[in-house]
Amino acid sequence: MEFSREKIRQIRHFMLLAALLILALIYSSQVFEGIAFLFGIFSPFLVGGVIAFVLNIPMKAFEDKMLARWKGKSAEKLKRPLCLVLAIISVLLIITIVVGTVVPQVASTASEVGKKIPAFTERVMNELDLLAKKYPELTEQINKLDLEEINWDSMLNSIFDFLKNGAGDVLTSTVSVASGIISGIVNVVISFIFALYILAQKERLEDQGRRILSAYLPETVGRRILEICSLLYRNFSSFITGQCLEAVILGTMFVISMTIFRMPYALMIGVLIAFTALIPIVGAFIGCVVGAFLILIDNPLQALWFIILFLILQQIEGNLIYPKVVGNSVGLPAIWVLMAVSVGGSLFGISGMLFFIPLMSSGYTLLRESVNKRNKGKKPLSLPKREAAEKQAPPEAEGRARKKAHRTSSDK
Repeated sequence: MEFSREKIRQIRHFMLLAALLILALIYSSQVFEGIAFLFGIFSPFLVGGVIAFVLNIPMKAFEDKMLARWKGKSAEKLKRPLCLVLAIISVLLIITIVVGTVVPQVASTASEVGKKIPAFTERVMNELDLLAKKYPELTEQINKLDLEEINWDSMLNSIFDFLKNGAGDVLTSTVSVASGIISGIVNVVISFIFALYILAQKERLEDQGRRILSAYLPETVGRRILEICSLLYRNFSSFITGQCLEAVILGTMFVISMTIFRMPYALMIGVLIAFTALIPIVGAFIGCVVGAFLILIDNPLQALWFIILFLILQQIEGNLIYPKVVGNSVGLPAIWVLMAVSVGGSLFGISGMLFFIPLMSSGYTLLRESVNKRNKGKKPLSLPKREAAEKQAPPEAEGRARKKAHRTSSDK
């Protein structure tokens, strides 16, 4: 039995792939260490790509809508830098509004809490005195504790040893923290500069990517890769837009409802919840904790009503608004949106929640296209005639048929 040249080539590729998989399983720890090392090297560029992707959404909106009439060579040269600056300013403005609204109120509330702590401590001490007078058995049990057996000298010596030995560790940790902060600042600067380069030359980079695919891959494979990349881009950009829209809707709902019920800090809590709601489904709970704490300082009963209001609005948002707004923006049914958030959060935390919805949407679209293509021209599956008849038969007829079959078998 002779194999053709194409068959031999396929078998060779399969054997090479199997060998690579076996080696990867044998040296899995080294493989993961190498992946982590490469990820650490390229992390500033990956972060820069994420920043460029996020900034590209408002920049493209400015180019296509606000400055769409700018045409010509001179206008095109000025259009891209101006839209890029407007996108950066808009993002920084949103962050400034959120920080400027939330941080001063949290700081003032923290100062109020600091002022109320002495009165709270005095009240607790008074309650403890009343409890001791009411239940003298507790005082007797406390007095029975023999506190003189504690070796205070050995305790002081151990404290001095800890301080003496831990001074070097503290210095080492301080140096490592300082170097980590400096390294983080450098990585952020590199990421931001890399994002600016991507946005300034995105058409050129796209053309280079197309040429590389055309040079090293077959035409059908390269075209399929471009289709998948285009689908991922649409889904991720639509997801970010839908997530921001959903956050604005939820924050507006809280501002209006808290104003109607005359709750304090309505605007600040609404802005905070809108900002934290950018984290899918669970992000608003962070704003709920901070808002309930702020209201608790002024009125504990209103804090309880705020939590009830939050639970009601969260149910409306999680079951109606979020699946509709975000699900429609990425073309994913509501049940799969909830599944993507649950699975992504279980695997990779907050980042998994953010990435799994557009990824699952892309997979859902590709699977739907493949299923429709394979089922084209085929008849839908149906039950065999006997099973269909038994399924449609009424229970009485089925019971009579079983009795008849039983009598026949007994006669035999």
